[in-house]
Amino acid sequence: MAGRSVERRTILKVAGASAATLGLAATTGCGGGGGASADGTVTLRYAWWGGEPRTIAIKKSIALFEKKYPKIKIKPEFTDYAAFWEKFQTQASGGNPPDVFQNAVGFLRKYDKRGVLMDLKSQADAGHLNLENFRNGVLANGQVDGKQIGIPVGANTMALVIDRKAFKKAGVEPKFGWTWNEYFDALQTIQDKLKIAGDTGYFGIMYLYDLYLRQNGKAFFTETDLGFTEDDLTQWWEDGYKRVRSGLVADPKKIEQVAPKSGLSAGLAASEFTWDNFSIRYEGEGESDYGLAPIPTTNGKDTGQYLGSLMLSAFSGTEHPKEVAQFIDFMVHDPEVGKIMGYDRGILATTEQYEAFAPADETNKGVKAYEEEVAAAGVLGKITPHPSGADVIEAAFLRLGGEVAQGKTKPADAAKALFSEAKAAFAG
Repeated sequence: MAGRSVERRTILKVAGASAATLGLAATTGCGGGGGASADGTVTLRYAWWGGEPRTIAIKKSIALFEKKYPKIKIKPEFTDYAAFWEKFQTQASGGNPPDVFQNAVGFLRKYDKRGVLMDLKSQADAGHLNLENFRNGVLANGQVDGKQIGIPVGANTMALVIDRKAFKKAGVEPKFGWTWNEYFDALQTIQDKLKIAGDTGYFGIMYLYDLYLRQNGKAFFTETDLGFTEDDLTQWWEDGYKRVRSGLVADPKKIEQVAPKSGLSAGLAASEFTWDNFSIRYEGEGESDYGLAPIPTTNGKDTGQYLGSLMLSAFSGTEHPKEVAQFIDFMVHDPEVGKIMGYDRGILATTEQYEAFAPADETNKGVKAYEEEVAAAGVLGKITPHPSGADVIEAAFLRLGGEVAQGKTKPADAAKALFSEAKAAFAG
């Protein structure tokens, strides 16, 4: 459906193979880790979500770490995105989450509130973890209330992926600083000349709406609440639904029919908003030539963009905090790990790894160039805070945006429902 979130859909496509394909480690251990053996060897559990390429790369990185630290063994646990968080919630409730695990901003406050996440500043102070050399201020993404509870491994930002051939054939060229009106005019030209929709369903993407709000002096979240009104959201969804009915945005039923393939790579539309490092999926799925274009603006300058990131977090109750910190330090700073991981989890977060990896393919070169252009433009701001319950609200936005796109729910009713569900999520 057109309202289906591009970032979630892409995570599941690019970074998420099925649990049946990858399997879950059967042993969960106790209190976070596998303890220490008679010879002093320590075993740490490390969990992540992701597809097969990520798993292969991480396992290679683990082998390097174990070679450098022969007294520390890493026990991998991996699955797809949805299954990861379902399992993690159960583990956290039972007091036995992994020692180290992949994390994202939408979950930081939720699990910090429950006392699950270690403040890694103490390990940095002890010399076991280096908090220097993080690029473009991305280290702040893992900070909550003065604590460092996440260490970024990569960084990404929202972008517009375009079908270059379609844009060229229609004679429209996206330029940095273009406005929303200019963007929609371009889509209209594409529709008129090529008889395809311009966009796959922009208004169902929570992170894009956050950028739009930031361009207008608001934000999707404050530290404790939503940062916009029901009227704001009603207007956003009304405008989106009008564009579905006019054909400017692709028919959500057709989008649903080609899933899990993207509506862009299926040729149903000429553009799609997503995270820049997910753009590799389109070359693999589609027959055209795809590239990254700038985010439209309200005032001709400010895009509202920031660097998001995947992170590594640690269990506050681990029996081996020093070894956990040493492992995280290795995974985010070691140059060889940077070469192995590449941009799988976003542009590499530390200067050591960023400089060590030179992308060879055109897609990753394009991602690097895009982020450098955005950084040079001086538009990057700080990430919007995500309060506890943000993950539930993201899922609600995805679902309700889809209902609006298909005409099942009126925009005003959907907005009202989102606020109701957000209230419950914040209270939970």
